[in-house]
Amino acid sequence: MTPGTRVIAASISILLLLLLTPATYASEDDRILFEALADRLPAEQADLQDFYAARQGRPAWQHAETVAGFAAALSTIESDGLNAADYRPDALMSSHRQLQTQTGTLEDHLRLELRISRTLMTVLHHLQRGKVDPYSVDPEWETPITAPSLNMQAISQAVDAQRFEQAFALARPEAAPYQRLRAGLAQYRQLERQGGWPRLPVRQRPIRPGDTHKDVALLRKRLLITGEPATHEYTDHLVDAVRRFQRHHLLEEDGVVGRRTRAALNVPVTERINQIRVNLERARWLLHGEAEEFVLVDIAGYRISYFRPNGEIWRSRIVVGQPYRRTPSLRSMITHLTINPTWTVPPTILNEDMLPKIRHDSTYLDRQNISVLNFSGQQLDPDSIDWWNPGGIMLRQGPGPTNALGQVVLRFPNNHMVYLHDTPSQGLFSRQQRAFSSGCIRVQGVFQLAQMLFEDTGTQADVDSLIAEGKTRNIHLKRSVPVILHYWTVHPGQDGELIFRPDVYQQDARLLKALDQPFMFPGPLPALH
Repeated sequence: MTPGTRVIAASISILLLLLLTPATYASEDDRILFEALADRLPAEQADLQDFYAARQGRPAWQHAETVAGFAAALSTIESDGLNAADYRPDALMSSHRQLQTQTGTLEDHLRLELRISRTLMTVLHHLQRGKVDPYSVDPEWETPITAPSLNMQAISQAVDAQRFEQAFALARPEAAPYQRLRAGLAQYRQLERQGGWPRLPVRQRPIRPGDTHKDVALLRKRLLITGEPATHEYTDHLVDAVRRFQRHHLLEEDGVVGRRTRAALNVPVTERINQIRVNLERARWLLHGEAEEFVLVDIAGYRISYFRPNGEIWRSRIVVGQPYRRTPSLRSMITHLTINPTWTVPPTILNEDMLPKIRHDSTYLDRQNISVLNFSGQQLDPDSIDWWNPGGIMLRQGPGPTNALGQVVLRFPNNHMVYLHDTPSQGLFSRQQRAFSSGCIRVQGVFQLAQMLFEDTGTQADVDSLIAEGKTRNIHLKRSVPVILHYWTVHPGQDGELIFRPDVYQQDARLLKALDQPFMFPGPLPALH
């Protein structure tokens, strides 16, 4: 429905109510407010029109207990990492009390009625889609935030029943990772109330298994937060706890309390809370309406998961973009696969990476199976090119196991021209932190993923046979599969515990600042004198 037709529909609906239900008003004041509200609504936002249409044009906030209940319920959105103070619950209550005790004009009553409803719609919008516009903190963001329409009938009923937490729940993402992040936020806030954890002194010498060290008692307290009897010996039991901590912070699981592990142990609980809040906001941007099957690329965690239609989850390691060539966050659909791909070298990689190598080594192009082409696709003699000033050329690497894309590429439409692909550099998957690519995502075990996509979408194709043919072929899936590329610096692990990752792209601080920026509502609250 277009904005214009929505306004017309809302106006007709409320006008009909005015004509058909004149005897239902409790008082003359109610009738006047009802009619004034009907006159004002066509100029309001669509969600507000839908809310009042669901309640047949009835005002929602004329009773003090309803307003008080809503103001009190706003504190519960702290569990989503939002700030209740942004929505000015005290000011709403104060204005409502003033209207109850002083003579207010019809305009005062109408303004407060609409202001409280706008506050409710804003809260629901922030819970469902996020408070921060992702474009404002990530210039490369390209995916519109899409979420299902809110059930205004159920929200209206929840308001009348003063079950505001029920209304909020209708807006939150239902995805399990979001709910686990909320649970994690509650856990870490409880730790904060209990005083957080102790800080280990910064020392040069690592603590190794079997060591006797004066920091071990503090380490035990930091890890377990139980105050159990201390010992200076770094025992196997405590080593296991350190390994588990390292696993949950994307560190090498060697059991050695070195510089990086000590730094992660010393991150204050308040910073971990803010890290969870930031990632709840990111989840609100993208975690809506997942299909029965989808591919989830966890950029900061260097992991990929394929949620299959039979309920199985396939997981593997990935290599993502370097900080200066970031892998973007986006939603798309995997439409086809390229077997035995060629690789046309992007201009940035050509200028920054390849030209220095070609100038240094005249055999580089031959060894890498790379051809020189003009923009019409005609092959050129490399010896005829001035490599210090090569104009009007492009480089293309032929298919084969040494191709930069490997032997399989999973393609999905996006403005950044990124994709999932194989790689000849398999050794990089053994690293704990894997931001080494130029933006695309290298997938360990991509042949297996490709075959599962063929099978699950009913696409008759065999990956191994197609690779053996040696020909470059595009195989379109019979059914496209959703893919989500997202950047989480906190994410629930398979064991339910939160996993904290390094902010390799340095995005958390900017988003936190925007998230904590007070929200400004248009127009003042009624000012009574």
